[in-house]
Amino acid sequence: MNSFERAVAQPQGGVLATNKLIRNTYTLLALTLLFSAMTAGVSMALNLPYPGVIITLVGYFGLMFLTTKFRNSAMGLVFIFALTGFMGMTLGPIIEMYLRMFSNGGQLVMMAMGGTGVIFLGLSGYALTTRKDFSFMGGFLMVGILVAFLAGLGAIFFHMPGLSLAVSAMFVLLMSGMILYQTSQMVNGGETNYIMATVTLYVTIFNLFLSLLELLAAFSGNRR
Repeated sequence: MNSFERAVAQPQGGVLATNKLIRNTYTLLALTLLFSAMTAGVSMALNLPYPGVIITLVGYFGLMFLTTKFRNSAMGLVFIFALTGFMGMTLGPIIEMYLRMFSNGGQLVMMAMGGTGVIFLGLSGYALTTRKDFSFMGGFLMVGILVAFLAGLGAIFFHMPGLSLAVSAMFVLLMSGMILYQTSQMVNGGETNYIMATVTLYVTIFNLFLSLLELLAAFSGNRR
């Protein structure tokens, strides 16, 4: 194992190793969120169209696979930025749609961002402070996310707005649980690779933001 692999895959056990893992994870998470916001802004400035569900899923799962495959090498960093940059590009047209469709679209976006930040900081702070083991939630979260994902695809292809709102509510709960679970994994040694920890938290934040935005638009949006 070379020096980069040793840095990415932290040895299990030890307060210093855990603190380093947490520090590296949140540093990389902040950088990927900034990069994603930048690509979303570029997408909006260029008025790029939404690529569609199929292209989005192929790009997401393809880049996720590459990130996972190269998680112990420098290429893992390249692919995680490719993944988050791509997700930012897909997010731009979605935000633009809300800004165009709702007179209070800017307020909805800011509220969703604020809600996402409060939930993430609150739950991750709780898990870091208490150091409770939430690994028991893993199986439930995986099944729940799979069910919600399939239901979400059904809502899109069969144009069922009611189901779409229910899926968004499910994702808010599931992503909240995922924040607790992933943070607990880092604290208690269940996750030792900061690239994988980062990508999990990024995807969690991304889905939480979109779900909150859809719910806020449904109940507080003022259509033009």
